[in-house]
Amino acid sequence: MAEPFLKNRTRFTSSLDNKLIQPFNELSKDTRIPKSRLLDEAIADLLKKHGSSKNTQ
Repeated sequence: MAEPFLKNRTRFTSSLDNKLIQPFNELSKDTRIPKSRLLDEAIADLLKKHGSSKNTQ
């Protein structure tokens, strides 16, 4: 069931390689871009790279 306070987003759980956590946290802090936005960009890039750009906008 969708959470009522997340109108344009869906919560999901995943994990990252330990070597990626610190640089990812630092990137978010240094750029002041929320981690969720950085993940949106990264996943959209992956979908484009692999030819699956359905509903990415």
